[in-house]
Amino acid sequence: MGRSRVASAIGLAMLMALSTVGAPATAQATAQDPKQPSVDNPHMHFWGTSDLSNCWTHFDRNDSSGSANEGYGESSVSSGRHTVDFDCRMQDTFKQDMYLDNNGSIQLEFTVEVYAPGACPTGAQNDCEELNVTIMQGTKVVAKEQFNGVDGGDPDSRIWQIDVDQNMTRWNRSAEEPILNFRWIGYADSGLQCIVFLCESYFRFYYSDSNESAEMSFPVVNMTQPGEGGGDDDEGGLIGGVSDSLPGFGLMAGVGSLALAAVAASRLSREE
Repeated sequence: MGRSRVASAIGLAMLMALSTVGAPATAQATAQDPKQPSVDNPHMHFWGTSDLSNCWTHFDRNDSSGSANEGYGESSVSSGRHTVDFDCRMQDTFKQDMYLDNNGSIQLEFTVEVYAPGACPTGAQNDCEELNVTIMQGTKVVAKEQFNGVDGGDPDSRIWQIDVDQNMTRWNRSAEEPILNFRWIGYADSGLQCIVFLCESYFRFYYSDSNESAEMSFPVVNMTQPGEGGGDDDEGGLIGGVSDSLPGFGLMAGVGSLALAAVAASRLSREE
């Protein structure tokens, strides 16, 4: 009877130890993923194909896998209207919610090279558009800005700072990853002068492996909610919540459980 009670006590302690150690290990693995945001890794980088048909982002400055060798994506037309409209999305969803300092600001740095020698058709001035950049939190628009005069034919770097408001402090995983939309409309030129001069219109967007500015910085802070360990399954209970809020506490709790089991086993042995 005594041996059975000892075995039960040890088994219960091991179960408690495994449950408390598991959550911090998952959170630590997430924090170490270079493609995910963290306090020490707050810079999101831009990558994409050479034709701008696909643009993606993540937080690893050194991983340009699949991105254009030229360091930029380009769209061009030889005549008529030239419309550029593309999104840059996170390559992978967040593994944890991203929390931002409500007194901080998001900073976007990007570089485009645009050339549009043609004029908007008479009576269609509204058909041309300056560069408009929209930042979305999932499907929700959180900021939009117009950047004028980018079509001079040379690389043009712009910096945009967005103050974090109360609706932007938490970006939920798998639903509210940042999406950036870039939209611009211009015209190519036409006529005999095109025999000598360049009349096509082109739009280049530089990626993070070029020599131009291309990144987005977030004021990331540590703030996990009870039960949010960064994995797919939330950990319930008091220990689960505390271990998420205090990484490393789960390990201490697990060791403590084993120590208590050893004491209990010793007492039961003496009682026999």
